[in-house]
Amino acid sequence: MNPTTPRLAETLQARLSDWINTHQLQPGMRLPAERQLAAEFGVSRSSLREAIQQLISRGVLISKRGGGTWLQQLPEPWSEQRIVEPIRQLLADDPDYRWDILEARHAIEASTAWHAALRATDADKERLRLAFDALLTLHDCDDPDLAAQADLRFHLAIAEASHNLVLLQTMRGFFDLLQSSVLHSRQHMYTQPVIFNQLNAQHQAMFDAVMAGDAGAARQAAMDHLGFVHTTMKMLHEDEARQARITRLPGETHANRKENPS
Repeated sequence: MNPTTPRLAETLQARLSDWINTHQLQPGMRLPAERQLAAEFGVSRSSLREAIQQLISRGVLISKRGGGTWLQQLPEPWSEQRIVEPIRQLLADDPDYRWDILEARHAIEASTAWHAALRATDADKERLRLAFDALLTLHDCDDPDLAAQADLRFHLAIAEASHNLVLLQTMRGFFDLLQSSVLHSRQHMYTQPVIFNQLNAQHQAMFDAVMAGDAGAARQAAMDHLGFVHTTMKMLHEDEARQARITRLPGETHANRKENPS
């Protein structure tokens, strides 16, 4: 296999940077799989991988343990990581703390939606409109990971419009904590049309309320949406756990139960 030429590597770096900007990926968001990007750019995976490695060396991207390439999150004087770091260990010791985090989002996002409706500038509303348009564009997307990230960007656009740095940084930290623990369930939400349509309707209600400056409606829409997400993700998690238990049943034991019911 021929190595990637310096000129090709530079070209791929530029194309990948343009792709990130076009798709409005924000620090902390994940890039699609190498296979998908290589096919989209019409290059080999080895060539793309070399360009990615160079962007990693420049500090633009980062490769995280557990797989995937992510847009590097630049450090800030005080960051969301300092806010949520004590929770990270709790989550590592007991993954069920993710449900506590989802409950906390109810209060936080109800507040960000309320303040966004009252404080959003024209520039904030334009960013929110772009984020909402991206959600609609990805309605028929066959990549649930990208759809989930568009969802995240929409929620963060509302938080940014609240002009409350503490709420924004806390939300960013929560999304980072939840990324690995609930990504599988989030992906399932975007592969089921009935659920996806409900999510779109809820996002529409949040978007309309913030754009109209209706703080009460924005807060209620956020609470309704987070309540639905929490309930749906728990249901999906319980279904997956139930299916896992079924697959662990020994075949002979299961057959014996059918032949010799008690």
